[in-house]
Amino acid sequence: MNTLPINVFYSYSHSDDEFRNELEKHLSLLRRQGIIADWHFRKISGGKEWKGQIDKYLNSARIILLLVSPDFMYSDYCYDIEMKRAIELHEARIARVVPIILRPVDWSSAPFGKLQALPEDGKPITKWANRDEAFYNVSQELRRICEEIKGTTSTSILNKKERQELMEGNTYCRRCGASAGERSECTGIYTYHDFKS
Repeated sequence: MNTLPINVFYSYSHSDDEFRNELEKHLSLLRRQGIIADWHFRKISGGKEWKGQIDKYLNSARIILLLVSPDFMYSDYCYDIEMKRAIELHEARIARVVPIILRPVDWSSAPFGKLQALPEDGKPITKWANRDEAFYNVSQELRRICEEIKGTTSTSILNKKERQELMEGNTYCRRCGASAGERSECTGIYTYHDFKS
């Protein structure tokens, strides 16, 4: 079983910082339990090249949260760059894209409109009588998604010989040179590396 935390990427408009902050609080137990390692652009430190950092963490994510609002839909960077890349990773089965509807907006015909949105029934968080209940609903579903991913991200996608080599630590990635079990620039998830002994 893969015991590494699942990389989670927040794609959202800076106008929705308040919502991202609240969601982050509700996901704190998943973080404390080592189930997730989450990242958003506010974690970029001074002097870092922001686009390179966003690309790095977006491409290494196993769960990509789209925090959907009018500002998200309006943002060229969120919609045309982050969301487009997220859908590519989702369709390649490298990452799971999860739309979280923050505020009412026309989103159902967007490229992510075919995906199950959170909270329950895609009801915008601002439409819930109690927002904590909405975020709780989201956090419970994300916990379930993490359990699904932990169950399928293990070495089961490798053949018997590759599994044995992976467990013994005698493999490394042809593309980036990472040893088995290491996180790397490739995807950030060792089971998707191109291993050879």
